[in-house]
Amino acid sequence: MRPESNELDALVRELHRQGTAWLPSGLGSRLDWGAPLRQRCEPLSCAELRGIVEHNPGDFTISVRAGTPLVEVQEALAHHRQWLALDLPWGSATTATSTGSIGGLVARGLSGGYRQRHLGVRDQLIGLQLLRADGVRARAGGRVVKNVAGYDLMRLFCGSWGSLGLITEVTLRTQPLPPVRRGLLLQGSLAELAALSRWLLHSCLTPERIDLWSAALAAAAGLEAQALLLIGLASVEAGSLADQIATIRQRWPGASQELEAEAMAPLLARSRGEGGSAESTDWLLRLGVPADRAWDLLAGRDLEGLALDLSAGSGIGLAWPLPAGPVASACLDAGRIAALREHCRQLGGWLTLLRQPAGSNLPAWQDVPSRPLIEAVKRQFDPKLQLAPGRLPGVAAGLQANGSTR
Repeated sequence: MRPESNELDALVRELHRQGTAWLPSGLGSRLDWGAPLRQRCEPLSCAELRGIVEHNPGDFTISVRAGTPLVEVQEALAHHRQWLALDLPWGSATTATSTGSIGGLVARGLSGGYRQRHLGVRDQLIGLQLLRADGVRARAGGRVVKNVAGYDLMRLFCGSWGSLGLITEVTLRTQPLPPVRRGLLLQGSLAELAALSRWLLHSCLTPERIDLWSAALAAAAGLEAQALLLIGLASVEAGSLADQIATIRQRWPGASQELEAEAMAPLLARSRGEGGSAESTDWLLRLGVPADRAWDLLAGRDLEGLALDLSAGSGIGLAWPLPAGPVASACLDAGRIAALREHCRQLGGWLTLLRQPAGSNLPAWQDVPSRPLIEAVKRQFDPKLQLAPGRLPGVAAGLQANGSTR
C-alpha cells in the first residue's frame, strides 16, 4: 500500500475498522529486519510522504516528512554546511532507496559509530508526528531544541519498529559540517588495542568514532588479518587534528596509518556491508556488551570468521558472515546463535537478530524485564494488535491476536 498523503488518514481508519493487520513502512528497504511477523500483513509505505518541511539553519533544526531518504536530507543540509550526525544504515549502497527513509531510521532507533561523539538517533530527535492505529494524528515534542514539556513520546517511538504507530514527520537537530576530517588506522594485538582504546576513551581528545573491527572484516577490506581500531577525528582546523594524531601516536607502540577523509569513506562503506556482504548474506546480528568487555567478546571463539564492527565507546555493534571469496567466512545456525547469545549474556550484554534467513524463525530479541510494561503500552496504542504483529521489541514471543502471550 502506497497511498498519497491526502489518502493516508482515511486508509488507516479503514484498516482499523476492518481489524486488518498492517506493517508501517518507510521506503520498504528493510522490511525483513527485526522479529519475524506473526502473520502475513501488507506494508503501508510512506514513500509519498517526502520532502523537507522546514529547515532553520540558525537554530540547527530540520523537519522532514518520514518517507524522505536520508541521503537526500544530507545533500540538502550540505548546502548550508550542516549534516545529521548519523551513520548510513547497514546495507546502504549508492541509491537513495538503499539508505532508507528518515522515518524508518527513527523507527528502528539504531545508531552507529558517530554515537561516540554525537550520541544516538533518540538524542537528536526533537519532535515527531504520527498516525495512531485508529487513524488519529498525534504530535510529540516540537520544532525547537528547548522543548521539554509533556510525556517523552518521541523516544517511546524511537526504536518501536512500527509496533505502536506510523511516524509521518520528524524534527531533528543538525550539526555544523566539520571543515577538516582525518582518520587513524591502528592494527596490532588485542591487548595493545584494548589499552589504547581505554586510554583514548578517558582522555581529553574528542574523536567522532572509535570503531573496533574483527580480523575477518579487516582482511575483507584488504588489510592485515588482525583486529584494528579505526579512529575518526574532526575539527574546524587542521592543526588541531595534527596535534590529536600526534598525541595518539605517542601512546601507540605499533605502526599507524593516517587517512584522509576520502580514504575513510571506503572503509566506512565496508563496515556497513558494502562489497557484497549485504547482498550475499541473510544474517545480521546486533551485539552489545559493556564497553570494557568488548575485548573479551572479540577474544572469544564465538565470533571467529565473522565480520564485526563494534563501537569501542558503547560496546554496541554489528556482526555478519562474509561472502564467499578469498576471506574464509563462518556459517551461522541456531546452535551458533545460541552460543553467541550466551557469551554476550555472560559478559553482561545481549544479542539481537536484525536479519535472518526466511523460515529460520529464531527469536530476534529475548524477553526483557520490562516486558509487562512494554505489552501494556502496546495495548494502549494498538488495542486490536494490528501493527507489525509479532515485532514488539523486548518481547520474544509477541502478543497473540486475542491479547494473550505465547
